[in-house]
Amino acid sequence: MKIVVCVKQVPASNNVRFDPVTHNLVRSGMSGRMNPFDENAVEAALALRDAIGGEVILLSMGPNDTKETQHDGLAMGADQAILLSSRAFAGSDTLATGYILAQAIRNIGNVDLTIFGRQAVDADTGQVGPIVAEELNVLQATFVSKLKALDKQHLSVTRNLDSEVQSVTLTLPAVISVRSELNQPRYETPIHIQQSLTKPLITWTDQDLDLDQQRIGQAGSPTVVRKVYAPEATSRAAKRLPDDATAAARVVLALMAERGLR
Repeated sequence: MKIVVCVKQVPASNNVRFDPVTHNLVRSGMSGRMNPFDENAVEAALALRDAIGGEVILLSMGPNDTKETQHDGLAMGADQAILLSSRAFAGSDTLATGYILAQAIRNIGNVDLTIFGRQAVDADTGQVGPIVAEELNVLQATFVSKLKALDKQHLSVTRNLDSEVQSVTLTLPAVISVRSELNQPRYETPIHIQQSLTKPLITWTDQDLDLDQQRIGQAGSPTVVRKVYAPEATSRAAKRLPDDATAAARVVLALMAERGLR
């Protein structure tokens, strides 16, 4: 089974910068780490490969220093990594990003399964996985909390949708996004860290893919960010309630009355 795991590098801290003109996150030179949900995606791919054979390919889009994050995935046990990096990709929203990733997956060829983390912690949209599935015109399952290979062509998945749980059998090729409940990502062992330095890690630009230039970067991004700002810190005085429940209820009702909430 050929499995592609789409891995995103996210800020390693809350100290981030935004471009004052484009309002996009400035990722160049930013200290980053692998998106936590993507660690579960890598682990899911490795477990499938260990169970039925195949290869795991990491796919990322970002500046050159994203390779550091890809090395982490290779040290977990992935077989190779591909970085999509070009100035032409700058400013891509989820729609443009999904299109670029889908074209890269087509370029890889004969991919049976593409795995995403549930969402990226820097944007929290969870949109790119479904967009890629639509672009590739393959089956998809989101919010996967359980995963099992029935054979090399079929997967049994459980989708945890919070309000309900759904069991689905997928025929490959397919795209899935996984929840953190699915597994516990493995640690990078010293031998795997050493081996990761010799594994293939290549870079593709927009010139290496069959892309419509009007569908990438700012030109292909209909999302418009009108304003980015840090919320002002506020503080309010706290009032300690009496230990007695009845007395505490009276105090709460009196406070509500003062604020016109009754």
